[in-house]
Amino acid sequence: MPLTQITETLNRGVQSANLTDTLKFDCGNDGVIVLADGAATNGDQDTDCTIRISRENLEKLIKGKLNPMTAFAMGKIKVSGDMSVAMKLGALLK
Repeated sequence: MPLTQITETLNRGVQSANLTDTLKFDCGNDGVIVLADGAATNGDQDTDCTIRISRENLEKLIKGKLNPMTAFAMGKIKVSGDMSVAMKLGALLK
């Protein structure tokens, strides 16, 4: 799934999740997805929390095929910034 399609999927979740913090998925050379101001975009900016994850693993995460805690423990996800923002992802990914 291309990053733009993942962004569209996340955009629907962000609008209903009422996320007030900012979060960035940094997928390296594939680009970024920033969740801010009730929208998901591909424009890079500073955020409260950054999650470094491959595009492939982000796709699995969104589809429910990758447990976030297991992925974090295995090093497939790296979190920097405000960890409490990352913990709110559960509401977004439902």
